[in-house]
Amino acid sequence: MIVVDVESTGVDARLCSLLSVGALDFENPVNQFYMECRAFSGAHMEKEALKISGFTEEAIRDAKKPTDREVAEAFLAWMKTCGEWTLAGQNPSFDRGFLEETAHRYHINWPLAHRTIDLHSICYFQMQKQGREPPRKNNHSALNLDRILEYVGLPTRETKHHAFADAKLEAEALSRLLCGKNLLPEYASFGVPGSFSAS
Repeated sequence: MIVVDVESTGVDARLCSLLSVGALDFENPVNQFYMECRAFSGAHMEKEALKISGFTEEAIRDAKKPTDREVAEAFLAWMKTCGEWTLAGQNPSFDRGFLEETAHRYHINWPLAHRTIDLHSICYFQMQKQGREPPRKNNHSALNLDRILEYVGLPTRETKHHAFADAKLEAEALSRLLCGKNLLPEYASFGVPGSFSAS
């Protein structure tokens, strides 16, 4: 599977632009991808989205950066180096939606399926299985990425989101939940909780 995370100018993939894509091949985690782009002309901007990602308005209009089309094409070319193309991550339908909409905007063939592997669902199931109540807010699951990271013994993120850093954290969390073991060397010093450790 491919663990992927994107940053964008907002939440609506039809109106907003892709800004960055981070990904790695779960079966071969040294095979990684990261690329930033400028927003397409006329893209809707949500100030909150830029605040979360840390991108400035100047950065997203930087003519020296690749276009969103070039990033989508590069991602799809990189994807072909992976053995399995199922997308995974925290709310991967959001990330898939932005990549797919970007491809369609430029009439690029989109070869990926709609089925994804959602880190939230896996963690929710594990917590239920262990008799732990997943956090809730307004009668909905509040199991965001930072709470999942805490649950699997990893440090939470800094204040900003970053597509590549988040993709790596999501892959590490998936490995701990699915396989009971560490995946990436940079997280080896953070022990896998005994409740789902393979050892």
